[in-house]
Amino acid sequence: MPTPKKTIPIRLQAATADDGATVSLYEKQVKIYPRSVRGWFANWRWLMVWITQVVFYGLPWLQWNGRQAVLFDLNERRFYVMGLMLHPQDFIYLAALLVISALALFFFTAVAGRLWCGYACPQTVYTEMFLWVERHTEGDRLARMRLDAAPWGLEKLARKGSKQLIWIAIGLVTGFTFVGYFTPIRTLVGELAVLSLSPWEWFWVLFYGFMTYGNAGYMREQVCKYMCPYARFQSALIDMDSMVIAYDTGRGESRGSRPRKADPKALGLGDCIDCTLCVQVCPTGIDIRDGLQNECIACAACIDVCDDVMGKMGYATGLIRYSSGNGIAQSLTPGQMVRRVWRPRVLIYGALLLVTSLVFVGSLSLRKGYSVNIIKDRGTLARVVGSGYVENVYRLQVTNGTEQPQRYHVSVSGLPGLAIVTPPELNVEATGIESLPVRLTLPPDAAESYRGQANPIVFDIQTEHAGEVVTLHEKSTFFVPR
Repeated sequence: MPTPKKTIPIRLQAATADDGATVSLYEKQVKIYPRSVRGWFANWRWLMVWITQVVFYGLPWLQWNGRQAVLFDLNERRFYVMGLMLHPQDFIYLAALLVISALALFFFTAVAGRLWCGYACPQTVYTEMFLWVERHTEGDRLARMRLDAAPWGLEKLARKGSKQLIWIAIGLVTGFTFVGYFTPIRTLVGELAVLSLSPWEWFWVLFYGFMTYGNAGYMREQVCKYMCPYARFQSALIDMDSMVIAYDTGRGESRGSRPRKADPKALGLGDCIDCTLCVQVCPTGIDIRDGLQNECIACAACIDVCDDVMGKMGYATGLIRYSSGNGIAQSLTPGQMVRRVWRPRVLIYGALLLVTSLVFVGSLSLRKGYSVNIIKDRGTLARVVGSGYVENVYRLQVTNGTEQPQRYHVSVSGLPGLAIVTPPELNVEATGIESLPVRLTLPPDAAESYRGQANPIVFDIQTEHAGEVVTLHEKSTFFVPR
């Protein structure tokens, strides 16, 4: 007799209405007023704000060899990154960098959840900056709520207006700096002084500034909750041994208010006093006591405020803490949880990240200062010239990846008697691209044994860079007609 399949029963539930009211699918989003918080994790968050913004705003002003250190010159199709000069054909490095970023995201998420979101994501960083401005112009949570509910007057207009002006200034400076990565920022300052920016420069300054203003000033948690895909697929990257922000239900429940000196056990209560401060400080408005949710960005503000409350009540800290699902369920020690972090998926992510990073760094370090592309004349594969010599024609395109003019010498090998008819040298200006037509000939006696064959040959392109002779070997073929 076949074993009956196990199914999850679905029970119909009668639709109910609250006093005949209907729920709109387009209900206005309730505004969240995050409360300010201080603590260890808040300090780390602000440290990351400073680091990321010093890098973003300061990097375009850094000079390197008399030019901007980081510049993506789309007009000239040259991309400068410190001492590197890349061309569009070096796009493989960008692809490798994106792969490394994805693997790093997978690795750190599997280890400790959404660390990127909580500390380094631009949306989090700029939201933190805009909230800081809002708190200093309108006050903390309750003051902002009262101000929004109050009728318009001079004070409200002054507070709201000053906030908007500072927000707009931050957005415009951010947009200007962003464009400064594509147009030399010192040139951009001169153009701005006389209002002579190009239409595209105006567009991107205003567009990026507006996006910063809108995302960090108004959309805030909506970007994290509904627009960012990371919240959706993080559940596939973490498991019960990932270190995430968790509420210790066994210790905290039953929750309830009580006098500070009261014994919670005598009252049948846990350590949670139900102050809801963990909800008030959350930038996405969730209640961490309901368990890990995809809206949680792992900013750890709830940990800071809960530890502060526990300290005031005389209880042990850590009611809300970084822990794992198994750590909470099985009461594991921090050491046990750390040991269980290094499980197969983390080791696989880590190994892939390490190997990819080493290959990326190794490829960059071994990269020649120039590249050569050999294009064979497709109009005439081979022809017989005077005295029976066989001739093939090529075009060598040499890209100088250095910031000094270079002289390149071309030689060829692979067939006995093979010779270069055209001048075998080429001068290429700094960061330039030049082409050299090359005619190769093979004597009649040497060509006799290669009739009807495409024979492998090697071009050797040699130059001297930084006192060192560098040679690049490029393969091609020499065709001998029948």
